[in-house]
Amino acid sequence: MITIILYASALAFVVFSALWVVQRKTRNAGIVDVGWSATIPLLVCMYFLLISKWDNPRAVVALLMAAIWGGRLAWHIHRRAHGKPEDARYTELRQKWAPRFEFKIFIFFQFQAAAAVLFSVPFLITMLNKRADVAVLEWTGAAIWLLAWLGEGASDRQLNRFKRDPANRGKVCEAGWWNYSRHPNYFFEWLIWVGIAIFAWSSSLGWLAIICPALMLVFLFKVTGIPYTEQQSLKSKGDLYRRYQQTTSAFVPWFKKKAT
Repeated sequence: MITIILYASALAFVVFSALWVVQRKTRNAGIVDVGWSATIPLLVCMYFLLISKWDNPRAVVALLMAAIWGGRLAWHIHRRAHGKPEDARYTELRQKWAPRFEFKIFIFFQFQAAAAVLFSVPFLITMLNKRADVAVLEWTGAAIWLLAWLGEGASDRQLNRFKRDPANRGKVCEAGWWNYSRHPNYFFEWLIWVGIAIFAWSSSLGWLAIICPALMLVFLFKVTGIPYTEQQSLKSKGDLYRRYQQTTSAFVPWFKKKAT
């Protein structure tokens, strides 16, 4: 397992170094978000080729989970950002980290590489499990993953449809899942990793997989998830978004409250 993780770390280092070169030429560091989503399936594919076979249903399910999740998310992020200026998060970093931005952003990219390796570990754990039968807990995890994946995709489509309508400019999206949560896409992304952790739980060292949904919560609540998104929404929508904050759950979808 340690040897395979070292191989994965080397591959991730090469991928994110290449992405860093791309961002130097394009002046758009947002490519790291697409790269992170696509690298995890790439690593899982490597695990499958090294240690698994197509007659291992557990490994096949793990491979499909990684590929379907990462492929959809990478394509969604790419399509959302294509042809647009660099995300404001990275523009702010260019100013904050000047004049050593390129060195610091390289370290940041390698941090993302390490995170990709870490988040690929639950899939590696399941592929090292050679039991022929698939446990009920594993199917439960896969079912949670599927429901969360469908929910995240629906949330993204609802928001995209809302933004495409010129009549909604300056308004707050409360369509579909956005009526019950201010960040349903983040909630379902976290729930995806809960499902993956449950899927890995029955395997040896499967308890390590709980690190992924735990870290995802930290990223969403303390790093660049909810705090940054809410800050930008307050700047662009003002009192409309403040009212939305008062009436709508921040994370877990729930019924509306009355505005104070």
